Amino acid sequence: MISNVTALPTIDTPALRERLSLPQAAPRGEEALDSDALLKGQREVLIRHGDRLYRLRHTSNDKLILTK
Repeated sequence: MISNVTALPTIDTPALRERLSLPQAAPRGEEALDSDALLKGQREVLIRHGDRLYRLRHTSNDKLILTK
């Protein structure tokens, strides 16, 4: 038995717990847009954000890709 071993201090702060926790779901009250509402039956749509134009594409693998 080792007698000169001491325990390390435990650091438990709310900020540390928040940094190490998994991302949470969107807060209640925030609305989620359905991809069907954005795409309206199309495979691609253009989205203007400020002075930039983006392309949202629905792939054959059922993924969404957003590109500039």
